[in-house]
Amino acid sequence: MVSFLTETKVISYRGCATQLFFFGLFVSTETFILTAMAYDRYTAICDPLLYPTTMSMSVCIQLVIGSYLCGSVNAMVQTSFTFTLRFCGSNEIDHFFCDVPPLLTLSCTDTYINQMVMFALSGIIIVSTALIILVSYVYIISAVLQTHSAEGRHKTFSTCTSHIVAVSLFYGTVSFMYAEPSSLSFPDQSKVVSVFYTLVIPMLNPFIYSLRNKDVKEALRRTIGCIMVLK
Repeated sequence: MVSFLTETKVISYRGCATQLFFFGLFVSTETFILTAMAYDRYTAICDPLLYPTTMSMSVCIQLVIGSYLCGSVNAMVQTSFTFTLRFCGSNEIDHFFCDVPPLLTLSCTDTYINQMVMFALSGIIIVSTALIILVSYVYIISAVLQTHSAEGRHKTFSTCTSHIVAVSLFYGTVSFMYAEPSSLSFPDQSKVVSVFYTLVIPMLNPFIYSLRNKDVKEALRRTIGCIMVLK
């Protein structure tokens, strides 16, 4: 975002490595946190009586710390593998920031192992966390269908809607970027996709998660109403 606003297009070698590490850390950590949120909803809906014990404060802290630790491991592996390569010739990165796919295209050494490491780690993280989220929602939907109250079903679905939207947007873009070879073959498409999960989705998340808030809904209705009146 700073680069967009200041139009600064120069970054040092160490700065690029640091940026890549923290970017990998936060992206991979978000996948684990989204998975923990799915487990939280599963526990709240399918096992509500045990929820205070199962999702106690200590458990929540452990889940957050575990998410950051797993994210750190992934970021360290990706960064170390990427910056053991030799970069020669052009030093112009065809991207908005330092990321693994555009950096691999700059290397004058064989990047096959790096590509396999990137696809393998990204695939394992994406598939395993997505599978846990999917299983959690299978149990949630099964529990909801057994609920006889229409109001109860609506309340449950509204609780999960924001999380489902956030997961769909995030996993859809990240999967295209890191779990498919097309991320190296089509750099222009990768740049467009990267804008979504680095800028658009983070800006949309507060709006997505606050849609259940009555005050936000009312403010949104008033805003839409004002726009319609002005037209």
